[in-house]
Amino acid sequence: MPDFRLPDLGEGLTEGEIVTWLVSVGDHVSIDQPVVEVETAKAVVEVPCPFEGVVSARFGEPGEKLAVGSVLLSVGAPESESSGNVLIGYGTSDTPRRRRRPRESSVQIASVLPSEHLSSTLGHPAPAEIPAARTAAVGAAPAVISPLVRQLARENGLPLDRIDGTGPGGVIRRADVERELAARAASTPDPALAPAPAPAAGAGRRIPLRGLRGAVAEKLSTSRREIPEATVWVDVDATDFLAARAAMPSVSLLALLARFTVLGLKKFPELNSRVEGDEIVVLDQVHLGFAAQTDRGLVVPVIRDAQSLTTAELASAIAAHTASAREGKLAPTAMTGGTFTVNNYGVFGVDGSAAIINHPEAAILGIGRIIDRPWVVDGQLAVRKVAQLTLAFDHRVCDGGTAGGFLRFVADCVESPITALADL
Repeated sequence: MPDFRLPDLGEGLTEGEIVTWLVSVGDHVSIDQPVVEVETAKAVVEVPCPFEGVVSARFGEPGEKLAVGSVLLSVGAPESESSGNVLIGYGTSDTPRRRRRPRESSVQIASVLPSEHLSSTLGHPAPAEIPAARTAAVGAAPAVISPLVRQLARENGLPLDRIDGTGPGGVIRRADVERELAARAASTPDPALAPAPAPAAGAGRRIPLRGLRGAVAEKLSTSRREIPEATVWVDVDATDFLAARAAMPSVSLLALLARFTVLGLKKFPELNSRVEGDEIVVLDQVHLGFAAQTDRGLVVPVIRDAQSLTTAELASAIAAHTASAREGKLAPTAMTGGTFTVNNYGVFGVDGSAAIINHPEAAILGIGRIIDRPWVVDGQLAVRKVAQLTLAFDHRVCDGGTAGGFLRFVADCVESPITALADL
């Protein structure tokens, strides 16, 4: 009876949190069939099983963290050849895979192993005898797909088994949780009519710094500790920038800015670098990161070899990566290895930002909102579309002259985009 252990997560990740089991005890699994969704510090990914057979035991429940090497499943006969231990989120077979949904009659068994066995990276616990009191029919379990819905209910102390799901098949949606919270609030006496209690020590809502949020916090803290950054900015007339965007419906403003950034890095390669020890490593390829806001927080997908892409190809790659990031399906390898980052913080309705550099990169470029402002054109005052460009850079890799030259080049491209694109 082979045990399937949580495989090497790659990119320095050493643990994952179980989000959703995709199979139940008694289900038959095929080679490379996804069996569980795991949240890492990079993304929520499906883990494929390298064995074929019948699931005889599951180890770990949604919300539990498991270290790499911990047993996930035990698979009994019938068996076939293993595909090998795989990297998380990837199978080893080119054959299209189909997710098998738990059967109505299958039994979902809670783990009865002590937590120390689950957290051991090398332990090989034998499946324990499962008491009848710990078994429950799958149909009796709350139907929740989204980890965000589960987290919202948990943070507000709302039991999922008391919520009526309105989604397909009775799936509990975020709106269902919010409806129950609103009903609970409406039935609670007005606190303004009661004496205010003394604040308890440690009172307040606590948000664990783990998963994606924890990874972002660690990276930003490292950036602040290690990078002596400086910031320069410039206001630009973005009237023609908007006109160029309107003439190319498939190209976003961020994609145009990314294109001009790549051109600027070709002229000022010092900003496409990183510091390693006592050396500055100027990189040949531009792996362009861009900030994308998702329900799980801010992520930075990376477009590899952006210097070799056309404007249309760059726009298409940004759109595809953004969609995958917001669906939580972006592979961990697609969010690492960036050499420079661009950010459109204008979508938040702000004019400027002193952004934190995405360590270990050397710079980050951002654009604020584009609004009507008075602007002098050919000696005459006019109303133009104006935005602010901001560049934060590692002062170890270059001085203000290089940073200012790069920012001015990008600003000129924004103000005369047709000319910049025609020179390609």
